[in-house]
Amino acid sequence: MPQISEAAVRDAVREILAQLAASEAAPAAAPVAAWVPGGDVTATLRDGAPAKAGTSPTEVVLALAPAFGDKLKQKTITGIPHAAVLREILAGIEEEGCSARVIRVWHTSDVAFVGLAGAKLAGSGVAIGLQSRGTSVIHQRDLQPLQNLELFPQAPVIDLETYRAIGRNAARYAKGASPDPVKQKNDQMARPKYQAIAAVFHIRETSFVDRSKKPVDVEVRFA
Repeated sequence: MPQISEAAVRDAVREILAQLAASEAAPAAAPVAAWVPGGDVTATLRDGAPAKAGTSPTEVVLALAPAFGDKLKQKTITGIPHAAVLREILAGIEEEGCSARVIRVWHTSDVAFVGLAGAKLAGSGVAIGLQSRGTSVIHQRDLQPLQNLELFPQAPVIDLETYRAIGRNAARYAKGASPDPVKQKNDQMARPKYQAIAAVFHIRETSFVDRSKKPVDVEVRFA
């Protein structure tokens, strides 16, 4: 597991302060497409119209938190490119014969509420919530916010293989199955190693919350 240095934390804090200052000084701008690098894959994300409830019983929604994909350097807490994360989750959903729709949730940065908002819009009633730092959840529309089908709270131990498995399991739930939970790696040192940088990610993501905005559909194009 990569180490988070004190210098990395300082850099993240400086970036947050600089971007907060810039956002306060600059007038509000219309959403623009964001290019997201992902190793051998790149992705362009473009926020679109307000998201409507889906009708397909095999539709799984991937609900992104406010800063995912076009802020925070487009990487998770351990440096996995957001483009690669998107590719693996969407591929996992499609492997199970389900369709995927990506939305962005603006009114909260809490992964549980992001996931539930997506589930309420998914044709199947099942959604994946995803934060910028990499924390994820599989949620279902008839559950309470802090209930869920599966929770992946330790972003530092989630790799691309796990993200693909998350997509597969979400699709299996959408089809009415009761799959075995995705196997999660455990590292008792992950929390103390990443606690400071995780707090920085959360503060930064929360700064983009806009409670007046409804979820929007997101167009994702890979190259």
